[in-house]
Amino acid sequence: MPSRTVKRSSRRKSRANWRDVAVARDSSTSGVQLTLDVLTESDAPFSRFRDSAFTENRDEPVHRWVPWIAGFSTAFVEDCLRAFLPASPGRKSCVLDPFAGVGTTLVTAIAEGHNAVGFEINPYAVLACRAKVNSARLDIASLERYRHEYATLSRDGARTAVGEAPSEFVTRIPFFSPAVEQQVFGFQAYLRSIRDPDIADLFRLAFGAVMVSFSNYTYEPSLCSRPGAGKPLVERADVHGSILRRLNEMVSDVRWLQENLAQKGPPGSARVHAMSFMESCKVLRPGSVDLAVTSPPYMNNYHYVRSTRPQLFWLNLVSSRKDLRRLEEDNVGKYWQTVRDSAPVALEFDSPELNGLLADLRATRAKENAYGGPGWANYVATYLNDTQRFLSVLKPSLARGATAVIVIGNSIIQGHEIKVDRILADLAARLGYEVLGIEMLRTKRVGASITKSTVRRGGTSRATLYESAVMLRKR
Repeated sequence: MPSRTVKRSSRRKSRANWRDVAVARDSSTSGVQLTLDVLTESDAPFSRFRDSAFTENRDEPVHRWVPWIAGFSTAFVEDCLRAFLPASPGRKSCVLDPFAGVGTTLVTAIAEGHNAVGFEINPYAVLACRAKVNSARLDIASLERYRHEYATLSRDGARTAVGEAPSEFVTRIPFFSPAVEQQVFGFQAYLRSIRDPDIADLFRLAFGAVMVSFSNYTYEPSLCSRPGAGKPLVERADVHGSILRRLNEMVSDVRWLQENLAQKGPPGSARVHAMSFMESCKVLRPGSVDLAVTSPPYMNNYHYVRSTRPQLFWLNLVSSRKDLRRLEEDNVGKYWQTVRDSAPVALEFDSPELNGLLADLRATRAKENAYGGPGWANYVATYLNDTQRFLSVLKPSLARGATAVIVIGNSIIQGHEIKVDRILADLAARLGYEVLGIEMLRTKRVGASITKSTVRRGGTSRATLYESAVMLRKR
C-alpha cells in the first residue's frame, strides 16, 4: 500500500510504554489481575497504533467499497503487521483473521506481501472478502469492458426488466418502490450475462453496497424503515447510476492496487473460508499462523444477520429464513434474541467474580424476565462461554511465539459495565497464553444500542464505552 501521512490521535503523550499497560499475576486469585483502569481522554497513554475505527477506511482504496458497522482501519492492521511480524527475507508470513468481516486484515496483509487466511460466516461479508482479495489478480481490461457495456445499456436508467422479489424476504413495507424495483431487475438481468465469476462478484458487491440507499429502508445504524426514521419513501431513483458510481470507484481502485503491487513485487495469497472459526481445525494446519489480527463480535448485540438481510436475499446468498437462523446459531456471542428465553445459562469455566456479576444482572429488573436481567444474563453468559471457546480454538493454530491482537470493546448492559478486554485477557492467561498487554485504542465509542435504549437499561452507569487491543502470545 502507498505511504500516507500518519494521523495521530490528539491524546496527550505519556512516558508509559505499551508494556507498562499490562497484567500482573496475583497469587491470591486463580486468574489475572489487570492493572489497566478505564482511562480518560486526557490521561490515555500515547498509542503505538493509529486510529482503529473502521470509519477511517471510507477514503481508502479497495477498503472503501463496502460500508460496515464494525471492524478496524487498514492503518491499524498495517501497524500490527510492522510491530509483530519481523522481517524474514524469502518467507511469507501467514496472517489470520478468525472474524474476517469485509476483509480489512486480509487485503492489508496480502498488499504487504504476506499470505492471509480468514473465516467468516456471513455470506455477504464473504463475498466482499473474496472480491477484494481476488481484485489483486483481476483482468482489469475485461472489468473495464463489462463496466462500459453496462453503462451503455443502462444509460439514463433505461434498463428495466420484469422479475420476482425473493419470496422469503418479508418486510413491513415494500423494500423497493415499483419503479425502483424494475431497474433492480434490469441490473440482475445484466449480471446474469457476465461470464467471469470474479468480475460478476464485483458487480454483485457494487449493488449490495448501494442497494439500501435507493430502498425504502435505512441504516440508523441498524436496518429500519425510512418512515420509522422520519424519512420519506424512495419512489424513484437512478439505480444504475448509483451502481455505476460504485463500479467506477472499484475500477479505479483495482487499477491503483495492481500498479502499486507491481512496484512492490508479487502480493501474498489469501484464502477465505465461509465457515465458523470454531470449526477451523478442519482446514487450518496447527502452528501455521504467525500473526492473528481480529475483532470478534462485541457484546453490544448488533445483529449483523438482520442488518444484512437485504443483501443476503437479493444477491441470492440465502434462500430461506432457515438459512438466517443457521447464521444466528453459528454466530460467536450469539444474539440476545436467540438466547433470552432459554433456561438460565451457566458459565462453562470457573469464575466467582463473573458468576457474581451474572447474579447481579439476573436480579436487575427480574420481573421483566427475558426483557430484563434474566434474559440479558443469558446473553452475557453465552458470549463469555463463546469467548473462552474462541481462545481455545485459536491457540493451536498459532506458531510458537506468534502474537494475536484482538480488538474488543467494553459493554454496559442493564446499567452494569462489563470490561470485556480484561475478561478476555484473564481467560487467555488461564489457557496458557502470555498476555503482553492491553492497549487503549479509543476512550470514546458510540454505536452500542444496548446503552441507549430505556427498555434495555436497568439502571444508570457513569461508565463510558471504550475500545482496546488485547495482545497475546503463544508461549
